Amino acid sequence: MRRTIWLSISYLLLILIALYVLYPALWVILASFRPGTALFSDQLVPTRFTLIHYRELFEMFPFARWYVSTLKIAIVSMVFSTLLVLLTGYAFSRFKFNGKKKLMSGLFVLGMFPSFMSMIAVYILLLNMNLLNKHSALMLVYSAGAAMGYLLVKGYFDTIPKSLEEAARIDGASHWTIFFRIFLPLSRPLIVFLSVTSFAGAFNDFIFAQMVLRTNEQKTLAVGLYNMVSGQFATQFTIFAAGCVLIALPITVLFMIFQRFLVEGLTAGADKG
Repeated sequence: MRRTIWLSISYLLLILIALYVLYPALWVILASFRPGTALFSDQLVPTRFTLIHYRELFEMFPFARWYVSTLKIAIVSMVFSTLLVLLTGYAFSRFKFNGKKKLMSGLFVLGMFPSFMSMIAVYILLLNMNLLNKHSALMLVYSAGAAMGYLLVKGYFDTIPKSLEEAARIDGASHWTIFFRIFLPLSRPLIVFLSVTSFAGAFNDFIFAQMVLRTNEQKTLAVGLYNMVSGQFATQFTIFAAGCVLIALPITVLFMIFQRFLVEGLTAGADKG
């Protein structure tokens, strides 16, 4: 009886949490189909649906260009950041060198600080390198900072038996061959987790993109949509809602497709540290 009561309470709490999380998202989705320009309404479901806000999103703003630019930045950053963090984790897992523990501790401590603390230093570096208002600046920073998450990769690589590596080395395999032919095929859940999270991070980033990108044509989706409604007399809130829906689509699809791999990858490095 007590177990049934606790189980019922748990389900009730989960339902309430789900409603609390889903209600704002549902409101934005329905607002994108509501006539007018205001997000506020007396009722959740609009009395009349319209697609005009999605059309105006592309007619009044360079939304298609923002979308292509954001996808380009996110995909390139995903590829390089995933490769860099995998290589860093492999080096710490399989190589022995002087200062290894101190370097790992230093990277761990640096990873505890929020990334925006280094924004001024990064801005000055990009200014001196003449990379401001360029997408390559975002790709460079997103990819370079990914190696800080090496600990999860190292923990996963530590679980791979060294006998596989030793057998390959007897056959004459190099470190590159071992990494690409043995470690990567055995790390599919981890690779999917790293790829999806790095893609989502670059796709949704606002703070750094707002600092680097200047012209309207170079903006990403997050920066463009923010500037759309940040003006003192801005009224395009339903168009903003339509943009939010289109932004959420690729991330939602990715998480739905790779949900199983994401759960496996999230716990992949928990066996050993």
